[in-house]
Amino acid sequence: MNKNDNDNDEISLRQFLSILKDKNELLIIEKKIKKKFQLASIVGKFDKREAILFTNIEDSKFKVASNILGTRERFYYGIQPDKEKKRTEFSNFSSINKENYPTRISSDAHFYKNNIKNLFDLPIITHFEKDAGPYITSSIVYAKDEETNTQNSSTHRMLLLNNKEMAIRMVEGRHLHKCFIQAKEHQEDLKINVVIGVHPAVNLAAAYQAAHGIDEMSIANYLLDGKLELVKNQYSQLLIPSHCEIVLEGKILCDKVSEEWMVEMLRTYDFKRKQPVFEINNIWYRDDPIYYDILPGYTEHRLLMGLPIESKIFGYVKNTVASTKKVHLTDGGSNWLNAVIQIKKRLEGEPKNAILTAFAAHPSLKIAVVVDEDINPEDPVEVEYAISTRAQADRDILIITNAKGSSLDPSSDQINLLTTKLGIDATISLLKDKERFEIAKIPGIEDIDINEYKKLEN
Repeated sequence: MNKNDNDNDEISLRQFLSILKDKNELLIIEKKIKKKFQLASIVGKFDKREAILFTNIEDSKFKVASNILGTRERFYYGIQPDKEKKRTEFSNFSSINKENYPTRISSDAHFYKNNIKNLFDLPIITHFEKDAGPYITSSIVYAKDEETNTQNSSTHRMLLLNNKEMAIRMVEGRHLHKCFIQAKEHQEDLKINVVIGVHPAVNLAAAYQAAHGIDEMSIANYLLDGKLELVKNQYSQLLIPSHCEIVLEGKILCDKVSEEWMVEMLRTYDFKRKQPVFEINNIWYRDDPIYYDILPGYTEHRLLMGLPIESKIFGYVKNTVASTKKVHLTDGGSNWLNAVIQIKKRLEGEPKNAILTAFAAHPSLKIAVVVDEDINPEDPVEVEYAISTRAQADRDILIITNAKGSSLDPSSDQINLLTTKLGIDATISLLKDKERFEIAKIPGIEDIDINEYKKLEN
């Protein structure tokens, strides 16, 4: 099946970039840009602003896209047509029915048009002054789980070591690490595919911590209304998106490690770790290829990792407190450590149940605040207002010591992964007169256009 490489109806990264361009949210930079520090510096300056497509990268024929998911709103572009429906279901896609969206399998893919065998040909970016070196930060890794006879996809950072090898960071106990351990126990290397440059729905699904044995691509396919198309890679026999910009074939070596470290979500440096080495077999890429780079520790990175966790926490908490309305991982907590949970309180004690459930759902969570439905969990001023007017320290604060925490938090016990967690019930007590807490409103204020009153008289 041969298709035009620029089909407008194709689900792909370049289709998503076209959406951003139509919305005037894509900046195209044609000036020659250096891979070491300069590109990262520019992207950092555009945090929470326009996406960027760099068309002239030093020593590379690849374009580079970055900051494409730099705002929350962009996650909804191109994912299901009904805005309100997708906002609701996106917030809890852990419970969606994916059976109604069968997988589409293609016999061909655009990326099979070109190939190289040298990692130095890719525009791999060096982001920060103390990083171990250039990193691929958008890598989605596909691997076979022999235990469940399914495949797994997950996001991993990869450090460039030489023209054939990269160090790959795998969190111990997560799915890819389990697949690797299965192979290592049989003294075998693990064949994988690494894809770069896909539709953001695929990035989002790969970042979601699905239950063991669940293929994350079924989530991506649901988000894309069943339009995701997969193709079998002959080297690995794995199904990967046919629209990938770049595909690396290779294996994670069972007997070789290398040291690596880089900036993490909190924009602090991770400590040095010995990690397995990935060795390439081949690199495939589309015509006029687009490489995707994510600036670590900035908004795009934090939202891509944090939004799936919001969904996970929401699903857990709603099962405990049915009136849960929303979960928001805050910017101040790097969209990872701090959560605000909005509920319609019906019983005393529900906020504390919500807090405990949130900590169980996301062990890295450090602070959880529960607010009423009249408080916007995304507004830090309103949340602070709720804490200051609706909470009493002696009865509404929950402190849990020596709990499992995030390895990223430099204030925690990072050797034993222990931390102290804080829960705050900032809801109105049902034992008090609710009218006493009512926030006063001015009728008609929402209809006022201040520009009409700022016009100067001639």
